Amino acid sequence: MSQILISNALVVSDGRASHGDVLISGERIQKVGSGLSAPDGAKVVDARGKWLLPGMIDDQVHFREPGLTHKGDLATESSAAVAGGITSFMEMPNTKPAATTREGLAAKYDLAAGRAHANYAFYFGAANDNLEEVLRLQPDEACGVKVFMGASTGNMLVDNPKILASIFSQCPYLIATHCEDTPTILALEQEYRERYGDDVPFSAHPLIRSAEACYKSTELAVGLARQYGSKLHVLHMTTARELEFFEPGPVAGKQITGEACVHHLWFSDEDYDALGAQLKCNPAVKTAADRAALREAVVDGRLNIIATDHAPHTADEKARKYFAAPAGLPLVQHAVLIVLELVKQGVFDLPTAVERMSHAPAARYGVIDRGHIAEGQYADLVLVDPDVQTHVEVDKLYYKCGWSPLEGQAFSHRVVTTWVNGEAAYHLNQLATHARGQRLHFRQ
Repeated sequence: MSQILISNALVVSDGRASHGDVLISGERIQKVGSGLSAPDGAKVVDARGKWLLPGMIDDQVHFREPGLTHKGDLATESSAAVAGGITSFMEMPNTKPAATTREGLAAKYDLAAGRAHANYAFYFGAANDNLEEVLRLQPDEACGVKVFMGASTGNMLVDNPKILASIFSQCPYLIATHCEDTPTILALEQEYRERYGDDVPFSAHPLIRSAEACYKSTELAVGLARQYGSKLHVLHMTTARELEFFEPGPVAGKQITGEACVHHLWFSDEDYDALGAQLKCNPAVKTAADRAALREAVVDGRLNIIATDHAPHTADEKARKYFAAPAGLPLVQHAVLIVLELVKQGVFDLPTAVERMSHAPAARYGVIDRGHIAEGQYADLVLVDPDVQTHVEVDKLYYKCGWSPLEGQAFSHRVVTTWVNGEAAYHLNQLATHARGQRLHFRQ
């Protein structure tokens, strides 16, 4: 069994940041302490001056496989993830075909095996016509059930009130929702078409995918969860007003939780003029005041989880006019660096950042033995140099789409090494030659 001693690091986990050592044996963490001795034959990594964090668990990505692999695939996008310090991901069901059957869900696990560089799990997709399949779902078969309560691709918009009530009342697993009210959005789209024709400015996106559309849908989801006692996680909050639905404090014991995505914490509507379609995502990036409220909610625990909603599209697709340009941004390679930059700016402290990126998603989803730097946990770790900058450059991207809305940005930190299941999946701009990701398992 191979062993690695990471020594002299600032180890950040479980609300503490202290200098010490971590001994990895095989796939797992054997010891955490100070002054640990390296066993015979162990590799020693001197991490003096660097931070050792649990790898980020990203509960919301679109890696585009099957069916949309011209945009990205499980291998390319998980490569970018580990290069950015993400060691586990949960992938959304709106692929082609959509993962709305248990057979389709199983096929996605088969596609990931031996190809995913990070650990992986998949959501099961709810639709208006697959309630029986939702209710046949077995424990550990999926990380959760995804319900698009707003416009989506294919048949994945769930807008039948009876079906929604049945899902919320009968599904025993975590329900993750995308909340935007479709009738509200369609009416606003028509209004802007009449005003601008096909030349709607991208700065209108947060007005079309409006705060009111988000609030109305989130109110419905939270109301259903409260009525039926459902386990609800509301994805990618974007408005200050929606935060009234969430309670501050730690994730443990909560029935209803919410999350913030890195782009909604980083960008505001002031960035549309410069970025245009590159910033188009659903739900939309909104005002600076909304962004400030989201940041505050991450601090106080109204939003317990930070995720990415990584969703790549090709540059040609993004070059289209407003209505034809698809929504979504590639983000996994720099998500941890965005969060650490916010730490440097004083938005929140380092233990809170680790809690929201790693501990809380592990707790909310019931991920077994991951998300902490503790003895017996899988060795999913990221080593960060706080004194070396990272410049976002196209030729250093691992995304298949080949672009980033962060191009030209200089971050204050660098991801040095990412370990997945005790092996280095990424080290100093070098990706491991074989994938190390394993299927995630859950207590639900």
